[in-house]
Order: sequence, then C-alpha cells, then structure tokens
Amino acid sequence: MSAITDEVVQKLLEFREVRDWEQFHTPRNLAASLVIEASELLECFRWARDEELDGIVVRERAHIEDELADVAILLTYLCIDMRVDINSAMKRKIQKNDEKYPVQLARGSAKKYDKF
Repeated sequence: MSAITDEVVQKLLEFREVRDWEQFHTPRNLAASLVIEASELLECFRWARDEELDGIVVRERAHIEDELADVAILLTYLCIDMRVDINSAMKRKIQKNDEKYPVQLARGSAKKYDKF
C-alpha cells in the first residue's frame, strides 16, 4: 500500500477549489459523505457468501477501486479541513488499541476488549 502523495493532495485541493466546493465541505457533510461512500463500497459485497468474495474482488475490481478512492478522497478533505495529521492520529490509535487488546488476550480472538 502506498501513501497519499502531496501531488495527489494538491490535485484534490485544486479540483475542489476551481469548482468552489469548499463551501459545501463542512465536517458534517464530509463525514456523512464518507459514510455514504463506505456504504457504496460495502454494497459490492452485499449478499455474497464468504466463498464468493475472492471472485467478486476480481470481477468488481475497478468498481471497488473507485469506491475506495472516494472514501480516501473524502477522508483526505476531512483531515485537511480539520487540520488532522492522520499519520499521528493513527499512531496514537494503534497505541490505544495495543493497550486495549494485549496479545495474550486478543490473539486469534474477534472479541471486543471489554468481553475478554
């Protein structure tokens, strides 16, 4: 996986600016749009059996990539507008998860941390 480059971020910001869309990109609207796009990604797998998932990924790859791009674009706008350094936020969250899910309790388990 590669990171979102500064070049791509600049293109996103230019795309939005020339269309005068910043006015619509409130945190609430961006967060709502992020959920909607994530739902569209999930729709690619709706009603599928586990054994069908690999085939769906192959057949629907272009559509899945488009939906993932939409999610990443909206998350990028949200992070920029709210001045969130997503890498720092993720590092902090990994540390919190490390404390909530100690390896000796969580390894191989899908239980939530308060259900160990």
